[in-house]
Amino acid sequence: GFISCSEATNLTPGCSPAPISFNLVSDLTSTQAPVSWVNLLGIYDCGTSLWLEDKGQPEVKGDQQDVEAQGSSSTLLSARVEEFNRKLRENPMDIQLWLDFVHFQVGLQRGKMSLRAVLEKKLSIVDRAVESNPANVDLKLEKLCLCKELWEPTTLQKEWKKLVFIHPNSVPLWRKYLLFTQSHFSTFSVSKVNSVFGKCLSTLSAVQDGSMVSHPPLPGTQEDLLDIFLQQCHFLRQAGHTEKAVFLFQALLHFAFFNSDSVKDLPTRQQVQYTHKHKCGFFFWDSGEPRIGERGARGWMAWMLQQERGGWVIPPEPDKDDDEDGRSGVEASREANHWLPWRPDKTKGQSEEDCEDPDRHVLFDDIGPSMIRVDRPDLQLQLILSFLQFLGLPGPSGRFSTASSSNILLDDLTFLEEGPDPERPLTSHDLPMAGTCAVGHMTFLSDCRRQAGLCKAGEKFLQNVLQQTLPLVSIQDQAAITLCWLQYEKLKVLRCLRSGNKRRLKSQGKRSKRLAKRLLKEPDNRGSLALWREYAHLEWLLGNLEEARKVFDTALGMGVIRGLNYPVLCNLCFLYAQLEVEQALNSGTIPTSTAVYILTKLAEGAAYTPFAGQIKPVAILKARKTYEQALLSLSTGSNAEAPKKLHRMSSLVGCFGLFQYLTAIQKLISSNLNLEVTDGSLRRPKAFSDWESVAVQHVALLRHHANTSVFPLSRLRLALTDALSLLPFSASLWHLYRYVMGMQRVKSSQVTFIYIALLTIQIYLCNQVNGIAGNEVSPTIERGSGIFYKALQAVPWVKGLYMDTVQLFPERVQEFLDLMTEKELRLRVPMEEVDILLED
Repeated sequence: GFISCSEATNLTPGCSPAPISFNLVSDLTSTQAPVSWVNLLGIYDCGTSLWLEDKGQPEVKGDQQDVEAQGSSSTLLSARVEEFNRKLRENPMDIQLWLDFVHFQVGLQRGKMSLRAVLEKKLSIVDRAVESNPANVDLKLEKLCLCKELWEPTTLQKEWKKLVFIHPNSVPLWRKYLLFTQSHFSTFSVSKVNSVFGKCLSTLSAVQDGSMVSHPPLPGTQEDLLDIFLQQCHFLRQAGHTEKAVFLFQALLHFAFFNSDSVKDLPTRQQVQYTHKHKCGFFFWDSGEPRIGERGARGWMAWMLQQERGGWVIPPEPDKDDDEDGRSGVEASREANHWLPWRPDKTKGQSEEDCEDPDRHVLFDDIGPSMIRVDRPDLQLQLILSFLQFLGLPGPSGRFSTASSSNILLDDLTFLEEGPDPERPLTSHDLPMAGTCAVGHMTFLSDCRRQAGLCKAGEKFLQNVLQQTLPLVSIQDQAAITLCWLQYEKLKVLRCLRSGNKRRLKSQGKRSKRLAKRLLKEPDNRGSLALWREYAHLEWLLGNLEEARKVFDTALGMGVIRGLNYPVLCNLCFLYAQLEVEQALNSGTIPTSTAVYILTKLAEGAAYTPFAGQIKPVAILKARKTYEQALLSLSTGSNAEAPKKLHRMSSLVGCFGLFQYLTAIQKLISSNLNLEVTDGSLRRPKAFSDWESVAVQHVALLRHHANTSVFPLSRLRLALTDALSLLPFSASLWHLYRYVMGMQRVKSSQVTFIYIALLTIQIYLCNQVNGIAGNEVSPTIERGSGIFYKALQAVPWVKGLYMDTVQLFPERVQEFLDLMTEKELRLRVPMEEVDILLED
């Protein structure tokens, strides 16, 4: 039979306790449907799940059936409890087993036990697990997560601080603590969270460089330090404090690349103090010397050597007039103009007291604790690419550059606004995606603007960053930066193309082509197939198809002999073939043999000549055999080779998938190249990008086929939900999800809260357009208000959400402005000033 909680959890090493049993059973009255082939994410209720399977609701035969079902479930649960008993008795130090047992308790039958009682029972299990494993951090984290609903906020904060004090070298613990401070609504404020970021980074830096001798650094700490630093930058941006985020990047770039050789062996804190301070006693940052991104930036060393002659200051860009009406309009306008930290113009005799908005003037003391050591070349490259992505450039391979994908996803929601491109059904999902909105353009859910580049001053700043950072890295890393630069130009052309502004498209196209040709003329870039691919695609987007084909053919003539073992070549051929298929479809003809010819020549690996109008059948058979053998060879081998093989496979599968149309994906699924997932974040960003690329290719191809042929949508749903279960923070997959499946009932998460909010806004706007008013629209608005409050509870630091509530619920503007002030989100325009502007 069942026994009490205290008896059940009385486990100590070396003892033989009584069997562990709990009077907890599954939620038999829940309307949530079980996970199935149409409901892999578990987000649909029973009715929706049955509808997707083309079935009706099951017939209910009365109470007897319910009783039988409950009895059967109780028997199964009792057996499961006994299984936990046995395993924990045999190995009480199995951490995952303890956690599984805790999570097993969540399925209470409704009405039989309160939520608090369930939490207390789970907590008692965790307490006993901690007694058996007193040094385990995961169990202590589980306890704090449970206590979030049981303890007072002040008590909870004290326990968090105590835990990070005991385990200062645990990065997963710090991540959880940061998430707690960010998302705990009742105690959240920007300054508190920013302070915790600084404490986290300074503590882990001391661990990493050996200053904290009591705790050794754990594997991966250096990578995690940079990732947390980037998370802080995006947090500040999302809260409206863009100036602080830009200054953080500028400071760390100076610290990483312009340090003196004489201080490289000092601990991180001493390096920060020494490098940024001159013997005369004032800081480099307060000297007026240009910083990274500003014209004439030379770094700390040059400043120190030339201090006697003094530095020179770039006059700041003049402030632009606020020309938009309404609270949100003025706020967005100033956000676009005031994203760079304010500097006193010494040529005009300005001092710090002349800054009208104190938050625009950022001091080094505000960000000094967040300085970390970035001395590895791969991490230095990641820092540069992340800053460029922060400014609006696409990330590496068009994807996010860090493991904190869910955090960066909050920076740009435009992927939810844009619908599928009917003229580009295969390639529109592989177009460059900026990881964030262009810096200075705040993310509004109801106004996700696609900017065709930065403002004039922003473009100058970006060009300076590119020109100043390229000489700091190796030739190989320069290629990665140059690729992002060219992808950015392609992104601007694409946005002009979608806007329908032919005049702007023509001028932007000329500038982008001029830059692409200049970059390809550089000696180190002439053999870069990745750059040739971007240039050819740029010409194709501009409508210069024959010129684009010449560029593609030129690139293939240089590299096709490398064959299927060269991923960059596979990516080039895949894009070329996709574009030819799309062009044939748009012209109303059956897809030509050109695409098949390109993919066939890739498999041959022989000298390339442009398509002459025919393909020998034997060549197609040989190519298919070559593809199959190549995939088979990648499916075998040691785990040490898995990441490299996965990268090769992701590009190869796309080519063979188009060649075979639907069958190639099974090769990838059957491989054993599993990813390591920790707290929902992929620990290997390259693997994330490869898996995402293949998943998007697969779904896009299935979607295209479903639109042109008779094809069961269940196959498409299965592929999409399966991909999202592995890659829950993929913007591209969520974009496809919206248009393929729609959104019904979703699990709570930061991303999905915002997703629901966006859909609610769209419903509201549709009602306005259709003239629905009065009582008909009121329920939607009331529901939208509730959704926004839930979203704010999950992500209280995202300024864009507050600004949307101001737009949608103007009668409650003061309430939300007061809330933003309380949480210390960045407000650039006082309410009194808005009232005056509106009166004028």
